[in-house]
Amino acid sequence: MNAQDNTVPCCAGQWASLRRATSERQLVSITVETTSVTSFADLNLPEPLLVALREAGIDAPFPIQSATLPDALAGRDVLGRAQTGSGKTLAFGLALLGRLGGGKARPKRPRALVLVPTRELAMQVADSLTPLAKSLGLWCRTAVGGMAFSRQAEVLARGVDLLIATPGRLSDHVRQGTCVLSDAQFVALDEADQMADMGFLPQVREILDLTPQGGQRLLFSATLDGDVKKLVDAYLTDPVEHSVAPVTASVDTMDHYVLQVSHQDKQAIVTEIGAREGRTIMFVRTKHHVDRLTERLRARGVHAGALHGGKTQGQRNRVLADFKEGHTPVLVATDVAARGIHVDDVSLVLHVDPAADHKDYLHRAGRTARAGASGTVVTLITHDQRRMVRRMTDRAGVRAESAVVRPGDAELARITGAREPSGEPVVERRREPSPRRSGGPRGEWQGGRSRGFGGPRQSRDGFRPRRTGHGPARRKHD
Repeated sequence: MNAQDNTVPCCAGQWASLRRATSERQLVSITVETTSVTSFADLNLPEPLLVALREAGIDAPFPIQSATLPDALAGRDVLGRAQTGSGKTLAFGLALLGRLGGGKARPKRPRALVLVPTRELAMQVADSLTPLAKSLGLWCRTAVGGMAFSRQAEVLARGVDLLIATPGRLSDHVRQGTCVLSDAQFVALDEADQMADMGFLPQVREILDLTPQGGQRLLFSATLDGDVKKLVDAYLTDPVEHSVAPVTASVDTMDHYVLQVSHQDKQAIVTEIGAREGRTIMFVRTKHHVDRLTERLRARGVHAGALHGGKTQGQRNRVLADFKEGHTPVLVATDVAARGIHVDDVSLVLHVDPAADHKDYLHRAGRTARAGASGTVVTLITHDQRRMVRRMTDRAGVRAESAVVRPGDAELARITGAREPSGEPVVERRREPSPRRSGGPRGEWQGGRSRGFGGPRQSRDGFRPRRTGHGPARRKHD
């Protein structure tokens, strides 16, 4: 092993950490003995958590969980890097819950905090962790834009042990005095590189400055580069880094293709790909393009839904629910869906517009081939985009097959499953009115879901709690 390498790949059920002594507040490496971890029971988690995991059908830890949980449960600051769909949510979530057991939250003062970049990711993290928190008698809630501020404030006032929040809405609560972070001894950042790179950094720093200086910090992402080091240097003490996958695309479970098309053929090719069997996510760069492409697909008989940050939270939830339940097999999205959105059996990711850089490519591609499944990733390019995309795929560690295709080509059908669309415009699906809820105060967890703080129906890491209802009316703004 390279002596300069401070990360080590892990196999399922095993973890290892190679550490190297450096100055304070930099990554630390100390060689430790490889330990076999084949079950959550080996990690000394509280018994109620073990029972809840077994009831959910989660029996063995994923590699990132085996690698990071011993250090995180021991109170170490941890950097965790693993591919999307590899179980990072439970890696930091079980660590936080394991350390929170036995305590009680004071009004407006959460004891632990998970920061995430998007509303959808917050909901999915909550879906995974709230039933586990309930097993320990802990309250887990969300604070995100697009939902009623006053209702979130009411729940915070009753006391929250674990708060999952987006930086913007949490900053609003802090400014309004409805949330105080002085008791937040444990903080996790999910998608840490995005939190550091995409305009969140000032708010994230302001939030971390309000938490106890000696508290525990857990940073997780598929990539840990860019301005993440600023957060590490400023807020982590002697952190240990665990990496269970290289910062490249999977070569075992993904097939990558770059298909060159002409400008005049591109829409027809996208439509034929949209008419394929199976779940497909199409990525484009702008909100306007999402809406325009979705309308064109639906006009040709492709059941497609649009997802972007300009939609209300209610609209976004309905689009995701339709996609997950199979009513809408094609999801057209901006990069808001590239991180955190987990849907089983997405067999094709289509870059209608090439990704802006190799990291965006990897995160988009990570919507397929999750947790060991297989999938196909296709990038459509025009002649003038060839060099740019080749440089990007090289940086992503991708060896993509290339082809020039036209509508109706056999090669296009072989790679993507493309076929001729029906041509009959899609009629908007009629929705049944939401049933009225009964029993329990506002914000109370019912059947695995917090009333008033719900989210998409399916979570990451395979945890799918049973829920009732569809959540409250949402505000239009984030």
